[in-house]
Amino acid sequence: MRIRAGRLLVHPDVVFTRSRIAVFVDGCFWHGCTLHGTTPRSNVEYWGPKLAANKQRDRRVDAELTAHGWLVIRCWEHDDSEEVASLVLREVRKPVKRGA
Repeated sequence: MRIRAGRLLVHPDVVFTRSRIAVFVDGCFWHGCTLHGTTPRSNVEYWGPKLAANKQRDRRVDAELTAHGWLVIRCWEHDDSEEVASLVLREVRKPVKRGA
């Protein structure tokens, strides 16, 4: 499902519309995980700016969704899925008090 937040149209991995929660599961390579992310050794002129732009886009999306009343939950692909599910469930069960 895509969400419009201001001028941005974003596609979270999981969306809870009633609770206004957007969940993103970030890949270590594509989103710059400090534990598992790698920097390609070839074509560095392309990959360096590309991966940096991905991180900048993530921050922009987070800020825009938050400004429009969404709770953004980001997890890494290597995070324990049961822990992430528990976190999401706790948030979904809370009464919605976000704006917009």
